[in-house]
Amino acid sequence: MNTPEHSLLGKAIDYPIAYDPSLLFAIARAGNRAELGLADALPFHGVDIWNAYELGWLDARGKPRVAMAEFRVPADSPHLIESKSFKLYLGSLAQHRIASSDALRALLTGDLSQAAGTPVSVVLTPVTASTLQFAALPGEVIDDLPCSIEHYGPPRREFLQHDAETVVEESLVSHLLRSNCPVTGQPDWGSVQISYRGPRIDRAGLLRYLVSFRQHSAFHEHCVERIFVDVLQRCAPAQLSVYARYTRRGGLDINPWRSNRRGVDPGNPRTARQ
Repeated sequence: MNTPEHSLLGKAIDYPIAYDPSLLFAIARAGNRAELGLADALPFHGVDIWNAYELGWLDARGKPRVAMAEFRVPADSPHLIESKSFKLYLGSLAQHRIASSDALRALLTGDLSQAAGTPVSVVLTPVTASTLQFAALPGEVIDDLPCSIEHYGPPRREFLQHDAETVVEESLVSHLLRSNCPVTGQPDWGSVQISYRGPRIDRAGLLRYLVSFRQHSAFHEHCVERIFVDVLQRCAPAQLSVYARYTRRGGLDINPWRSNRRGVDPGNPRTARQ
């Protein structure tokens, strides 16, 4: 069964020394979405952007090579890929001979697309060609609001309030998002941007709501989809995008983006904590 408790999370395992695509562990998105009351017609589209900083392999002569990689898994894929299995899979390439970077990209694309159940985009960047720079998520940071907080989980959607008489278009940012791995209990730290057009969202209530994820156990992708659905249902914006940038673990960071706006690309800004 492809459920979190059947994955490699929280289990001791020898680090792989041979290429092994079977390490990739896919988890169906449908279960979490059913809990949110979502059916086949999703209220959003989006993508999960993964950045890998510990990707290595051997070239045809046995010389080690390294690169950075960006992977984009569409939000409408049947499965997400569990992060520890992703790390182990990438690690299994370290002693694997691959003729060229094009061959590596084709291998990664095929394996990840099969696991996700839909085509996955793969971009490789040589470390000597990287132009990565730190960038802040655009928007107004709400973390210093003078409000009292006493609830840290589970998430309380009733904290979300809005002013139906005032329509705005704005982006609000918080760096206080924290949730926990649903298997190991380890904390996941991130920043989140909520961009919307519609009735003005009460900022103190939004901050209390985001902090209420602090003791919530769910994968990154599930947290972002819960935030999107709760804000959409409670505050009724005409347009809404939710983008979370999580800190890396094991050389990988995960950055889910969900939106009901078309023709928009979230980009891949590397924040200060990434």
